[in-house]
Amino acid sequence: MDLKLTPTKMPLASAIGQSSRLGTKPDVGGLEDSFSGALSSALKSVSASQNQSSNMQREVQLGNPKVSLEETMVSIQKAQIGFQAALHVRNRMVQAYTDIMNMQV
Repeated sequence: MDLKLTPTKMPLASAIGQSSRLGTKPDVGGLEDSFSGALSSALKSVSASQNQSSNMQREVQLGNPKVSLEETMVSIQKAQIGFQAALHVRNRMVQAYTDIMNMQV
């Protein structure tokens, strides 16, 4: 799973700090787009890895000599690790959302 993030113009903390001094809204330079794009591409990568491993599994079961059992097992493990990482990210995001919603105003 390749997850490549592109750097933004200004870190979020400094953008917020400057905006509070100026009394304007922070210009985060499309951070919403870059985060959602990165998350979307990571999920697509996990899905592609799972599809590849299940295709390789099917080929091994059908007895295709071009697909080795070792490559198939490695592909299955990569898909499993990617899926577990995606689950951890989801759980952290849900926990962060819950924490924010439970904050006192």
